[in-house]
Amino acid sequence: MHTVVVGTSGVTASDVLAVARGGARVELSGEAVAALAAARGIVDALAAKPDPVYGVSTGFGALANRHIGQELRAQLQRNIVRSHAAGMGPRVEREVVRALMFLRLKTLCSGHTGVRPEVARTMADVLNAGITPVVHEYGSLGCSGDLAPLSHCALTLMGEGDAEGPDGTVRPAGELLTGHGIAPVELREKEGLALLNGTDGMLGMLIMALADLEKLYKSADITAALSLEALLGTDKVLAPELHAIRPHPGQGDSAANMLAVLKGSGLTGHHQDDAPRVQDAYSVRCAPQVAGAGRDTMAHARLVAERELASAVDNPVVLPDGRVESNGNFHGAPVAYVLDFLAIAVADLASIAERRTDRLLDKNRSHGLPPFLADDPGVDSGLMIAQYTQAALVSEMKRLAVPASADSIPSSAMQEDHVSMGWSAARKLRTAVDNLTRVIAVELYAATRAVELREGLAPAPASQAVIDAVRKTGAEGPGPDRFLAPDLAAADAFVRDGRLVAVAETVTGPLR
Repeated sequence: MHTVVVGTSGVTASDVLAVARGGARVELSGEAVAALAAARGIVDALAAKPDPVYGVSTGFGALANRHIGQELRAQLQRNIVRSHAAGMGPRVEREVVRALMFLRLKTLCSGHTGVRPEVARTMADVLNAGITPVVHEYGSLGCSGDLAPLSHCALTLMGEGDAEGPDGTVRPAGELLTGHGIAPVELREKEGLALLNGTDGMLGMLIMALADLEKLYKSADITAALSLEALLGTDKVLAPELHAIRPHPGQGDSAANMLAVLKGSGLTGHHQDDAPRVQDAYSVRCAPQVAGAGRDTMAHARLVAERELASAVDNPVVLPDGRVESNGNFHGAPVAYVLDFLAIAVADLASIAERRTDRLLDKNRSHGLPPFLADDPGVDSGLMIAQYTQAALVSEMKRLAVPASADSIPSSAMQEDHVSMGWSAARKLRTAVDNLTRVIAVELYAATRAVELREGLAPAPASQAVIDAVRKTGAEGPGPDRFLAPDLAAADAFVRDGRLVAVAETVTGPLR
């Protein structure tokens, strides 16, 4: 099994994906263990002094003014975890919780949090055992970190609360730890706070969204090319010299992908009558501009994610010179903004894909295709309601594009009077990405059927390879009406698991 070694300098997005989705094992480097021990020595020295130090010998948040005696400090750390594990609502997905825990472990190993090495080792042991704390949908405001989600994870380290075992059964966390030979953690000064104070949930979801969108943007280029063929459009607008004079990188990549898919097509540039089309509609002609802008948005989001992956997010932090200082690095604004930005780009990509689908189905704009791509229009409804489903998805995505990060709400008796709502931004982006997959699947299903209806004109070899592969999934081509939901589900799976891109690339070579 693949193993990810966590050091002091952060981790990569690939590491996060390997642990969250691939079940990779986690190990601590010797450097990380040494840094953990050194930082802990600083915290222990401060804890022994009479002077109050935030997070070490004081209360938290609006209660930070109370000095806590040594006899109550272990109880203080237990209490912050128990009280902050206040999430509600549906359970969060396993991959999100694993990313959340792994990214918190990454910060612990930086040597800036002051926890003992055994706390970090226990977190690694829980991940390696396949134990997943039960984390709920609601509870994070994205400031002071993802407090409630991280608290539910910390509760599992203490052997309390509920968790899911590797067999998928939810049981008391203490039973699961015992069953895997893991001793519960007895928290000491600062350790409870250090386990809660991070942007790890929103960052984990950003990294996974970027991985999914990299595949989906290529998929959208492929379906846009298929729609262009089906509409007898021109590929001249994809010429590299046109995109070179407006040098947005994503736009050029998207146009190059479409051109690669369309290479050798016998459908492009044809018309069904003697009135030549001077220009294709925006949804066809401007596909690279819209998909390209989304790609460039992803590039910016990836830069933010890489910076956050290299960060140690905690409050207070242990500095190399021995100081333990309060700070505001737990504020999720940098991550929240790009999560919201991506939701806007994703909604627009879905919107332009839906417009192309609608054009394929409208006999007044489809340039000779039958109404709704039906076999016997009037008797058959064809793909009429498939477009309704696509439209419903796009409409929801437009609502999800409303930024969460613009909606701060005060908490903790006005001590935490401005928050990022980054967790909420991440949760709605996950829904938007899920919906985008379905929207692309509907365009794929409609475009492949429409291309097949252009009898006597041969599609590009890459397009034909996609059509053949889609038909092998059980999603049938032109013909009388049939139970449509299974066909759409098959198309969705074909996009979701990456087969669409893989099949096209067997002809085109690697797409950008």
